[in-house]
Amino acid sequence: MKIRSAVLEQFAQPLVVQELELADPGPREVLVRLVACGVCHTDMYSASGVDPSGYAPTVLGHEGAGVVERCGSEVSLVKQGDHVVTLFSPQCGACVHCTSPDTNLCLAIREQQNLGHLPDGTTRLSRGGEPLRHFMGTSTFAEYTVMPEIALARIDPEAPLDRACLFACGLSTGLGAAIKTASVSAGSTCVVFGAGMVGLGAVAGARLQGAGRIVCVDPAPERLELARGQGATDVLLAGEDTVSQILEMTDGFGADFTFEATGNVAVMGQAVAAARMGWGLCTVCGVAGRGETLDIVPRLLITGRRVCGSSFGGLKGREDVPVLVSRYLAGEIDVDPFISHRLSLAEVNRGFELMRAQDGIRSVIEL
Repeated sequence: MKIRSAVLEQFAQPLVVQELELADPGPREVLVRLVACGVCHTDMYSASGVDPSGYAPTVLGHEGAGVVERCGSEVSLVKQGDHVVTLFSPQCGACVHCTSPDTNLCLAIREQQNLGHLPDGTTRLSRGGEPLRHFMGTSTFAEYTVMPEIALARIDPEAPLDRACLFACGLSTGLGAAIKTASVSAGSTCVVFGAGMVGLGAVAGARLQGAGRIVCVDPAPERLELARGQGATDVLLAGEDTVSQILEMTDGFGADFTFEATGNVAVMGQAVAAARMGWGLCTVCGVAGRGETLDIVPRLLITGRRVCGSSFGGLKGREDVPVLVSRYLAGEIDVDPFISHRLSLAEVNRGFELMRAQDGIRSVIEL
């Protein structure tokens, strides 16, 4: 079938909206009609050419939601008509990682996915008879996509898909970092560095966990107001003295839990230093630039602080994303403030421009 999609032809160049061919799904694959897609920082990062694992040409996009149109012959996890959220982090349910409670990093299709292929080593996208690679196993900047069934989370059909798409990456990453990775304890003190989509999700996750105090740090006052709306009890304008301010607010000890959601290694260092002596846990969610390293004074660790990373919030997507969407429907998660702009597929490059200008939290493409 012919589809309209946004193709990254060359790094650091605007995406080109054009017509491609999309082949039928294979035995364990699913054709999804996409309804909405968020424009995520990871898409812009890959388009820039800075990502060492990036490739072009490809159809970008990974924060999608839509409706199952057709299933391959061996599909059993979803059916035609199901509403789904796309998962760049799949869950096969059988590999050594999926059967472990200690990680959400499924191994089943990881190697081929990283190459831009579907699990059988081929692609369903093509142009003029030449294969075109998929992006993060999803390629959601398009009217339709073909994906493995293990990379789709079936959600309540009552959830509006323009909101549900945010659970495909950024929002779930932040929520999961607080709920799953860090397992924030009731009554604890949390500090979140960064009030973008992931950071605001971490604020909301800490609130859902019953944290007693939630401090959000960001250089933008308007984003800090959004953090208050998600449950922040205190806000701080980011600066060189941020750590000392946090220590002053916590009787000199630091926070029980800190979260870094900026991708800035200097801020990561602040998040480690702001964690409580004795048992503080710093969770790093941001993606640093190529070649950057995080320097930590060993004494911070010797005196009891811990540091961990979090990919997709530690969520096992097919199990956990539907639960988060249900919590949204129950009124526990306020998604509407995150959607700052609504765009058409033809306006996809404007989504990147808005992100570079830090204009709003998330642009949503309506397909």
